[in-house]
Amino acid sequence: MENQRQRFWTRDSSILLGGFFATIFLIVYIWWPLAEEYLAYVDWSGKWWLYMDWLLLGIFLFMSITIVARANLKTDLLIVFVGVCGGLAIESWGTQTNLWHYYTAERPPLWIIPAWPIASLSIDRIARSLNWIVEPTRRRNASTSHFSLFSALYWITFASFLILMLFFVSPTFDKSYTWLALALCVLLIVTTTDYRFALLTFAAGAGLGYFLELWGTTRECWTYYTYQTPPLFAVLAHGMAAVAFWRAGLLVKSVWGRVRSKR
Repeated sequence: MENQRQRFWTRDSSILLGGFFATIFLIVYIWWPLAEEYLAYVDWSGKWWLYMDWLLLGIFLFMSITIVARANLKTDLLIVFVGVCGGLAIESWGTQTNLWHYYTAERPPLWIIPAWPIASLSIDRIARSLNWIVEPTRRRNASTSHFSLFSALYWITFASFLILMLFFVSPTFDKSYTWLALALCVLLIVTTTDYRFALLTFAAGAGLGYFLELWGTTRECWTYYTYQTPPLFAVLAHGMAAVAFWRAGLLVKSVWGRVRSKR
């Protein structure tokens, strides 16, 4: 049991958790008027627990637990970096094309960007856990053909997502941002070789994305042009974003490895 606890909570877990809480504190401090407006909905003189946002607190607690699990700053810092850059690109695309907008009318709001690397860390932990669960099955079926069950599910899932994406973003076909996003998704889908981990990462991203989108759209923090709470595409898009971030991290590691080897 002691070894299991050590594997779950590493030395870097404390650093990562401290950074997480520091980020939350800075967001609240810098954008205090927004936090103050949100807290004003709670009747602190009465039954305050009836006014608490338990969905937000549940998401916050879940991500706090998952990001510290087997933390390793050597890999986690890369996830954070990719999450920040990717989140900024996605939010810029969505808000500039009016696929969604925030109640503050910022395009995009900087206070939402830190949520992307935090979610990316949580998704990484979920995907690795799912991978650990299905690993025994993969070993038992190691002698089967390359076009396995995961291969079939991969192509069905991502082809369906791409069709759904075409319908959802069709009002913005006149925007270069949208065509760039579509091209990137197609490129990622057709060049992926690790179907199993890509599919598990997609599932992890969509699973967490559902609760994030449910909170954001029902609280009207952000609103999609379809006014759905949330739209199916938005939920699945978190899965696609997770796959994109994972692939981007692999690319960065590959390039960095080559640079170091030349030195």
